[in-house]
Amino acid sequence: QVQLVESGGGLVQAGGSLRLSCAASGRTFSSYRMGWFRQAPGKEREFVAAIRWNAGNTYYADSVKGRFTISRDNAKNTVYLQMNSLKPEDTAVYYCAAQTYYSGSYYYPANYNSWGQGTQVTVSS
Repeated sequence: QVQLVESGGGLVQAGGSLRLSCAASGRTFSSYRMGWFRQAPGKEREFVAAIRWNAGNTYYADSVKGRFTISRDNAKNTVYLQMNSLKPEDTAVYYCAAQTYYSGSYYYPANYNSWGQGTQVTVSS
């Protein structure tokens, strides 16, 4: 079982930046892919970014491409989401997820088998 703990959320003005962290732990942490998703009130959970844990390939939603960067530190078992040029529409609870073995596309929440508790990001206009 993999445990994921997010941190780094908060309140920021439009145009500002935040960096989210997701620390992974477990008896033996090994993951095929890590992802970030977000969910705004009244909306479905949506894909934000993902990274292949070993190869480092990255994937982004069109809405965040060029503004957000996903990265990982293998030694610390931690994945990051650097968010720049934030917009009010980025306001949501952000979740970290692990796909510990290949089970389909990075895009769908159902393909991830471990989730963090979420961290709130609020962008004021």
